[in-house]
Amino acid sequence: MPMKSIANIINHFLTITGHRHKVIAHCAQAGILMRGLLHDLSKYGFTEFIIGIKYYQGGRSPNEKEREARGYSKAWMHHKGRNKHHFEYWTDYNPETKKIEPVKMPEKYVIEMFCDRVAASKTYAKESYNPSLPIRYFESAKHRRVIHAETSAMLEQLLIMLSEKGEKKTFEYIRNNYTRIKGKK
Repeated sequence: MPMKSIANIINHFLTITGHRHKVIAHCAQAGILMRGLLHDLSKYGFTEFIIGIKYYQGGRSPNEKEREARGYSKAWMHHKGRNKHHFEYWTDYNPETKKIEPVKMPEKYVIEMFCDRVAASKTYAKESYNPSLPIRYFESAKHRRVIHAETSAMLEQLLIMLSEKGEKKTFEYIRNNYTRIKGKK
């Protein structure tokens, strides 16, 4: 096995595991530890892991590189179909319009998505991370995103709060204001 392949195996494993650990920590801060513990386990399965090794770059998702090479990302399609914290999972045929449309995400998955985006920004930006990075990334793709309006608004509110008030205040807000997180109806 070539040295580059061995390095890619190790580096990809360390990247996804480091990211996952950040998500676990953020989910614990948000009051949804179980979501953190279950986060992104599909990345360790054959379909996603092998592609992650092949297209590993270090500074951005291997799915982007796979998409450039193939015109689509098999790993991403597999991942989004198994992980409910991705808004892309939440699309379905609308019985009235007969079109695929976004569905409102349950709060716990929106919170996990928030934790995931913060962790991803930290993982890929490394030392250049700052709390405004996740909202800037969110806003850069807003015009092409197919997401339920209420889901988008909730995520955007949290990302703006992170940028303006920091992690401590944002996670405190999440724990105190989301009824499903607090266990109430």
